[in-house]
Amino acid sequence: MAGLRLSPSAVVLIAANLVPLAGVLFFGWSVFATLLLFWVENVIVGAFNLLRMALAQPDNPLMWVAKAGMIPFFIVHYGMFTTVHGAFVLTLFGGVHERGLPGPTAFLHAVQGAGIWPAALALAASHGVSFAFNYIGAGEYRTAALAKLMTRPYGRVMVLHVVILGGGFLVQALGAPVAAVAVLVVLKTGLDLVGHLREHAAPGAPTPERPRTTGPAW
Repeated sequence: MAGLRLSPSAVVLIAANLVPLAGVLFFGWSVFATLLLFWVENVIVGAFNLLRMALAQPDNPLMWVAKAGMIPFFIVHYGMFTTVHGAFVLTLFGGVHERGLPGPTAFLHAVQGAGIWPAALALAASHGVSFAFNYIGAGEYRTAALAKLMTRPYGRVMVLHVVILGGGFLVQALGAPVAAVAVLVVLKTGLDLVGHLREHAAPGAPTPERPRTTGPAW
């Protein structure tokens, strides 16, 4: 860990995740409000991924042809994916029951009622800093592969939802004590940070999971 340095974007990520932690510790956020915020962040991740896809390899004419088909597909597929996950959060933790999948209005009302807008803005700012610092500033967009960008958000969303939803059920079963919800937020922050460091690690640099060796970096 001695050689592991936190980039400015990683520091901002940690700071942004302290906002929901403060909400839990000082403002009595429920399991539902916490999980709803994590779902909102998945929407934010998808929006920035669209920007990444749109700006990938702008000097490559063939890339623009590929984008014409892949970007609309991502919007539909990821949109349905996050809507279904959001429906689980609203139904299982928020007591919202609608016929069919909830629409944007249902989610907006839920976010307003939960009072999580400040935290959502902080998380959006965190992803914005990462986008500007790493993707644009560090030139990642020049070599970004469209196929990898297509699948990029799904791994994060699946891991977070399996771990966080499972933890949410456990916390709810325990009566949602403040300490347990806070642990849930800290767990999510740790998952976010590890994923961020792995994604933006320089080639050959040590990561939290794989120490540096004399062999190939991967």
